[in-house]
Amino acid sequence: MRAFRWPPPPDGGPRTCGPGPGGPRTGRPPLPEPETELVTTPHGVRLEQLVTGTGDPVTVFAHGLGNGIATTRPFGSGVTGRRVFFQFRGHGRSDAPDGPWSYLDLARDLRAVADLSGATRAFGASLGAGALGRLLVESPERFERVVFFLPAALDRPRGPVARARLSELLAAVESGDAAAVAEVVSTEMPPAVCNTPAGWAYLRQRLDHLLRDGLAAGLADLPDQAPLPDAAALAKVTAPALVIAAEGDDLHPVQVAEQLAAALPRATLHRYARPGVLWTERADLRGRISDFLNG
Repeated sequence: MRAFRWPPPPDGGPRTCGPGPGGPRTGRPPLPEPETELVTTPHGVRLEQLVTGTGDPVTVFAHGLGNGIATTRPFGSGVTGRRVFFQFRGHGRSDAPDGPWSYLDLARDLRAVADLSGATRAFGASLGAGALGRLLVESPERFERVVFFLPAALDRPRGPVARARLSELLAAVESGDAAAVAEVVSTEMPPAVCNTPAGWAYLRQRLDHLLRDGLAAGLADLPDQAPLPDAAALAKVTAPALVIAAEGDDLHPVQVAEQLAAALPRATLHRYARPGVLWTERADLRGRISDFLNG
């Protein structure tokens, strides 16, 4: 397997293998990004959001650390009603108030977007799963259905691998060096897709967002914090929950998902056999999420 290379080939395809100059390409030019809006929350932090779909119910989608609206949109493709995607503080065009920040601050961001949109269902990925858990500790009956995708931490801080990865990403983004950012972001993809048209498209999109909007320094302390004071506090949550994990994911240990599912009274745990499920199990993953939320 060849290592990741930068800069990308101009046509978005593999640099040294695959179809020749006359061969077919599967990469397509990216579609224009939809227009987002800034909403002012009751706690005074403006957050960037995108609303798609129509009618009820309304589902709010919370992203992972260093990610954003673009990376959570695929999860909502089969979800009925309105879908509200937003950026936590310090991400995208959202405000970055003076830190330090805590998971309680992130839960406040999530609650504000949910309340303003009338959301009754919620999805949280990684960091967003931690914020969702913290919100449910404060308000156990807030949502009717919830999905936790690759929870990264519960009542203990994240491990050294996650802390090192975030430090590398923040430093690369701060430097403004596209190659340095690309090297860090490429670790999010399975090696088999790094030099494919789909891999390059994903990488370009992530770099466009990170180099345009940056990441706030206030995010640096979050891996050293635990989302919840005590996982037992989730025993009061009334909503059915779907918890999704992947074996072999160092940043999102299966043990965290197991502990979360055990703490939630009405949880279903689904484990994928390998990491990188957004690439290897995309259709099954989206179907599983939409079937649960639409149920």
